[in-house]
Amino acid sequence: MKRTKVIDALQSTDYGQPICLKGWVRTHRSSKAVDFIALNDGSTIKNVQVVADPAKFDAELLKQITTGACIAVEGTLVESPAAGQPSEVQAEKIEVLGLCGADYPMQKKGQSFEAMRKNAHMRLRTNTFGAVMRIRHNMAMAIHTYFHEHGFFYFHTPLITASDCEGAGNMFQVTTKNLYDLKKDEQGKIIYDDDFFGEQTSLTVSGQLEGELGATALGAIYTFGPTFRAENSNTPRHLAEFWMVEPEVAFIDQEELMDLEEDFIKYCVRWALDNCRDDLEFLNKMIDKTLLERLEGVLKETFVRLPYTEGIRILQEAISKGKKFEFPCQWGDDLASEHERYLVEEHFKKPVIMTDYPRAFKSFYMKQNAPVDGNAANGASVGYKGAVAPGPTMQGTDVLFPQIGEIIGGSVREESYDKLMAEINRREMDMTHLWWYLDTRRWGSCPHAGFGLGFERLILFVTGMQNIRDVIPFPRTPKNAEF
Repeated sequence: MKRTKVIDALQSTDYGQPICLKGWVRTHRSSKAVDFIALNDGSTIKNVQVVADPAKFDAELLKQITTGACIAVEGTLVESPAAGQPSEVQAEKIEVLGLCGADYPMQKKGQSFEAMRKNAHMRLRTNTFGAVMRIRHNMAMAIHTYFHEHGFFYFHTPLITASDCEGAGNMFQVTTKNLYDLKKDEQGKIIYDDDFFGEQTSLTVSGQLEGELGATALGAIYTFGPTFRAENSNTPRHLAEFWMVEPEVAFIDQEELMDLEEDFIKYCVRWALDNCRDDLEFLNKMIDKTLLERLEGVLKETFVRLPYTEGIRILQEAISKGKKFEFPCQWGDDLASEHERYLVEEHFKKPVIMTDYPRAFKSFYMKQNAPVDGNAANGASVGYKGAVAPGPTMQGTDVLFPQIGEIIGGSVREESYDKLMAEINRREMDMTHLWWYLDTRRWGSCPHAGFGLGFERLILFVTGMQNIRDVIPFPRTPKNAEF
């Protein structure tokens, strides 16, 4: 008999018809009169109840139907008399496809997410992680659908690169060299002539720079793929391997970029509410009781557009009134997550797009704001409502969300070759491996902008989970590359 998925069985009203289900046992309650088996196959957060008359089945077979066991059930779909479930299956035949012993780590009992990470290969079968993974799939579908509907082209950028996009330096090296016998020059530097690519290469930290090449040829592109950063960070917001969504668009300015960021993120949230309702209701009940309210609130609100200079003024005003922050908060400081969350969660109580950051801690490729009259010497630029910032600022556009902090980092890119080279020289950057990037400014340069969305941070927000290691199937973190 052809198998029916649990989600389809629960939606069917074809009562009295034969049906075949296959899946994993969530619970099994036995009595002399009747056995109740909760069966799930991953297609939905909901289980289908299988009702078995113990008189019809071998007692040893029923003993094998334990939590985690895989079974096939043939029977009749009937309308359920129990509240909260539309249908159930009266079993006629049960086959155990896979036994599951008492040492199965995902027994029906409370255990911490940290404990479940040690069994990441099995945690996917739990209700929580099943819900998270289904939502993760839907968010990927939302991203591809949004960009396809808006005329963007999916652009594949390399995972192996000889350049460091953001100058972070914390990259995973890719090599075929014998690490026990490395050739070195007279200065003790490794010689890469005999390596596979003939030069030092690493796993990419971003596809943005190559994405800009695509945008200056195709008009609007987006990348969506894994990125890697070898940072020794064990915070709930960092992974060594994570996925990034990076659109790049020609012929848009800062205001249009912010419009794109807000429209895109709202589309993703709306998709989740429309397509993942059962999973979201489960997570709202079990993980974060404010989840649905927060997601719906994002759709109702117009994002605040806040220059960094005004953001610092608000934060310093809060400090003067007794607010305590762990990290400093002066003009020129890179805002910490606690600062971003204060602005979003306490001051404005809605998402914020922060703009016009100081040049000191932003990337070389960002477009610099024009100096204010009389301040050309220090490069000071216009801040909030005409106020003059103490130093030069860049046209950044970072989206800050409740519970998360920064969820999108974006900017207008500097299209002028001379201005870009001036910034590169000021920072004393080595552009040996980025000559091709500079060519886009030499030949047919155009205004363009883009942003990067950390996919796992989006999943964190949409699911209400608290640790980024719990929204990716197999987290990669310092000292952890199992499974």
